[in-house]
Amino acid sequence: MKKILIIYTGGTIGMIHDPKTYELIPFDFSHFKSQIPEIKKFNVSIDTYQCDKIIDSSDLKPELWQKLATIIYKNYDKYFGFVILHGTDTMAYTASALSFMLENLSKPVILTGAQLPIGTLRTDGKENLISSIEIAADELNGEPVVKDVCIYFEYKLLKGNRTTKKSAEYFDAFCSPNFPSLADAGININYKHNLLSKKITNKKLKININLNNDIFIIKLFPGINLDIISDIINNKNIKLIILETYGAGNAPTNKKFIEIIKKGIKKGIIFLNVSQCLEGNVDMTKYKTGKLLKKTGVISAYDSTIEAAVTKAMWLLGQKYTNNQIIKKLNKSIKGEINL
Repeated sequence: MKKILIIYTGGTIGMIHDPKTYELIPFDFSHFKSQIPEIKKFNVSIDTYQCDKIIDSSDLKPELWQKLATIIYKNYDKYFGFVILHGTDTMAYTASALSFMLENLSKPVILTGAQLPIGTLRTDGKENLISSIEIAADELNGEPVVKDVCIYFEYKLLKGNRTTKKSAEYFDAFCSPNFPSLADAGININYKHNLLSKKITNKKLKININLNNDIFIIKLFPGINLDIISDIINNKNIKLIILETYGAGNAPTNKKFIEIIKKGIKKGIIFLNVSQCLEGNVDMTKYKTGKLLKKTGVISAYDSTIEAAVTKAMWLLGQKYTNNQIIKKLNKSIKGEINL
């Protein structure tokens, strides 16, 4: 019988109402089967792992990514697939980070969660969890159908490092703005096999959990104080700055702004250009403002989500590559996170 490991990190999905105070509190997820009796219908064996400290995903730190990668690595040969229950606020960061940290992954790692606790009326948690387990257990010709880090939410399976949270209000909380869904769930789960990873399963899983978070995000807006940007550039710890620019990667042509960028590059800081737009591609050849950034030495993040850009940058810096090596890898798709 196939075995699936469910890893519970925290988040709304695993909360219940305290019968005395009616406040939301975490429940012991080892008893989750009593909350979802439908799981008994699956012809799979399900084990659970509950993190020692249940966290709100807003408190997430990169150490959790390292812990999750290590749990999967140590249990990789025991299980057919993995389901990670996670808070929604930073789920896309975790999915992106794991995609870079897990090398030669040939089994499903499905992240899911809920907008409402699993024990409440109208919860989306049951469907999300049940379908995630089904996807993690699905096979074709004896191999897992999914061989990637993905997010399943509200009837859609999305590539993890292409996903971002779009809504704090609706069940349809996540989107993959520049890449199609990998599967859509209706009466059946309809996989888009042409989009699914075709990884060879005889390669041994490797993990590389080294990260470096000496990065900073500067979101441009009209009237931004350039002296503050200058102060950031002068911080001796900063190794990489993500510029969240307008449209197709455009920024002010203000001479002082460009001189600050040049100064940062001269100091050895790498600048990565991510668009503030959900959809579309950074193209620094399109307009004068973008061309000026490119000439200055700013690197395009293409159609990357901000979550993928952040985690890719942290992971590359953690490998202790030279700046030239990092720049070359930023211009490549490592795990399908960008479309060139």
